[in-house]
Amino acid sequence: MYDETENARRERIGELNTDLTENKDARRAELEKWYGLVWDTEQLREDFEVIGFLAPYVAVREKATGKKGSVEFTHSPRFYFNFQYD
Repeated sequence: MYDETENARRERIGELNTDLTENKDARRAELEKWYGLVWDTEQLREDFEVIGFLAPYVAVREKATGKKGSVEFTHSPRFYFNFQYD
């Protein structure tokens, strides 16, 4: 099955996982500077229900409002960020 988003997603994965520090605290600070709120896996579970996954994106439902949206994530360390409502 052909996925017309695959190339764009691969490019975005490369952007998100290249040229950033591997130090967890420094990496989080970089992401917060660029995108605002950042969640680790446990924090994401507290605030969102995961309803879908297509790297580097995760479809979520915000628990507080019930609204659907998406976040992006980095591989290692794993952080979620750039929450956008649908």
